[in-house]
Amino acid sequence: MSEHTAATRPGALAVALAGLLALAIAMGLGRFAFTPMLPLMVRDGLLDLRQGSWLATLNYLGYLLGALACMALPWLLRQPQRLRAWGPWLLLAGLAATAVLLLLMALPLAWLWPGVRLLAGVASAVAFVHTSGWCLEQLAMRRAGQLGGIVFSGPGIGILASGLMAWALQARPALLTWAVQALAAAAMAAWVLRVVWRSGALQRAAADAAAAPAAAPAPSTAPAAPATASAQPAAWAAQPLLLALAYGLAGFGYIITATYLPVIAQGVIPGSRWIAWFWPIFGACVALGAASTGLIPARVDRRWLLLLCHLLQACGVVLPLLLPNATGFVLGSALLGLPFTAITLFGMQEARRLRPAQVTAFMGSLTALYGLGQIAGPPLVVRLLHGAASQQQGFALALWVAAAGLLAGALLYGLMLALERRSLQARR
Repeated sequence: MSEHTAATRPGALAVALAGLLALAIAMGLGRFAFTPMLPLMVRDGLLDLRQGSWLATLNYLGYLLGALACMALPWLLRQPQRLRAWGPWLLLAGLAATAVLLLLMALPLAWLWPGVRLLAGVASAVAFVHTSGWCLEQLAMRRAGQLGGIVFSGPGIGILASGLMAWALQARPALLTWAVQALAAAAMAAWVLRVVWRSGALQRAAADAAAAPAAAPAPSTAPAAPATASAQPAAWAAQPLLLALAYGLAGFGYIITATYLPVIAQGVIPGSRWIAWFWPIFGACVALGAASTGLIPARVDRRWLLLLCHLLQACGVVLPLLLPNATGFVLGSALLGLPFTAITLFGMQEARRLRPAQVTAFMGSLTALYGLGQIAGPPLVVRLLHGAASQQQGFALALWVAAAGLLAGALLYGLMLALERRSLQARR
């Protein structure tokens, strides 16, 4: 590190902001910019709702494939230090690919879009995984782990930005908006590249791969377990399975609203000036929720927090149906957004608590199930819309099913707590 002294290396705040921008590109633009763009593309006659649903499904499938590829990479490389060396390059490759794929969506070539959205999902997953790894490592080196909340505010900031760009350019052709988003992604990626370069990560990659000792298992940052495996063997055996099922239901429960929010709002409150603002409000609340997780004490049981997050999101999903006006959509967007990133964070902390020795594989399994839940959402909407008397009725039924999935996940977390409590009582 001699050529990158403390005077020249980026500070902790610069690293955190670079991570924020990287996740804003990968998630907010690469994955979720399609949500505010869908009604604009339908308006311009570029596609219909059914075609848009399948494009969304392909993107979620791509994200799942990207996550699985990231899971497989450590086994393929067989050397943890080599993966560590590749991380910054994969981070930047994911961001560059996302910017290029956003630009390809600006081309009036409908036959190209399915492949573009699939690859955009892969690029988003690769960028997300390696941004998280690089940023958390850099912050730990600077003893600034508390800034991780800034990094994971990135998806919300990106969602907010995508919504504002769609609103500002709503009178323009949708393809132009895609081009503007691509330019925004490229500009942010250039700043991320500058920070990564100044950190010395790219220059040291080959040396790290050759000289670094095998990586030791990362210390657990999860809150202390309320009981150990030896203290409750029966309850403990069921916990990972219940967590996996509940986490997969979280992916299914939010995705319908996160894919169709502006379209649903247009059907319920047509002509409202608020329609363009629901998606930015969702993004702002995602960012706020991520930043707020650092305020929660480590001693709080993550299963209770996950249960609460599921209940909040279930309320957010159905609130526009119970209160079909602008207020209902604003509150629903907020309740859906606030726990969005928190569910991921708390779920991964619980995974580390339950499977500390196999945490990487278990986290990968959770991510895959979450991805499968997301993939199930748009095809369900297509099927329900086909059989419904109206588009509004079809969406309403889909939202009730999504809320039921979130409630089922909350019940699974409650079951985890109840099994543990009963096991402890039986041992007294």
